[in-house]
Amino acid sequence: MTHGDGMLPDALCFQSPEPLIDIGANLTHESFNHDLDAVLERAARANLTAMVLTGTDRASIEASAALTEQSHPVALYATAGLHPHHAGEFDNSLQRFIEGYLDHPRVLAVGECGLDYHRNFSSPSDQRRAFEAHLEMAARTKKPLFLHERDAGSDMLDMLGQWRDDIGPAVIHCFTGDKQTLYGYLDMDLYVGQTGWLCDERRGEHLRELVGDIPADRLMIETDCPYLLPRNLPARLKGRRHEPALLPWICREIAACRGVSEAELARQTTSNARAFFNITDSI
Repeated sequence: MTHGDGMLPDALCFQSPEPLIDIGANLTHESFNHDLDAVLERAARANLTAMVLTGTDRASIEASAALTEQSHPVALYATAGLHPHHAGEFDNSLQRFIEGYLDHPRVLAVGECGLDYHRNFSSPSDQRRAFEAHLEMAARTKKPLFLHERDAGSDMLDMLGQWRDDIGPAVIHCFTGDKQTLYGYLDMDLYVGQTGWLCDERRGEHLRELVGDIPADRLMIETDCPYLLPRNLPARLKGRRHEPALLPWICREIAACRGVSEAELARQTTSNARAFFNITDSI
């Protein structure tokens, strides 16, 4: 039994009791090429009113910005930066390319940028060099930072600490680290993004306790789709592609971990996202 266009089982057709904003969606990923309109319709039915598309390299920045210029049932915004996996490609030409898109009216943040020592697809030294340039861009443009960090908490905290007085708001998107690293970010008044990672009993169980330590006015939620499909969904989904319409499930799980209602968490995280990205449109 399916609902609507038949892509989601009825048991996965959630609707948030309050509007939601997905702060991290990779909708320019090739898996969305064939049905993006339907994906956005499902997101609207789930009561998502806005989402921020993640710009991680030249192609995704360009494609994300183009999507924000079109009419959709959900308001679309974007970020512009270079993911640390690609840091070895960073040069003056790419920096000028990113800076050009930071002038775009619907590109709201610098990033995705940061450090990822888990796989080291780029060397740590290249990652730090590229990240330093993003920190400088954020300080100069006064745009917020959309940050990525995995297994690099010490270096990330050190670099952010050196720039903290110069940069504005910053969010550690898809935080998956330990308590010490989380508290380090919170001590710097950073925002923290949470995904379906905490729905994964294999590697995210520690987050179900830690998420309660994030101040209510510092928490935002995201899918990071098509990645990080929650493992505890109440029905099996054909394929493994995550999508924004499943954000209400993540909201529900985080609310349960924090001991608050789903509606309260939705209201708070949406308010936080609007303030962080300076979203003033009537959505």
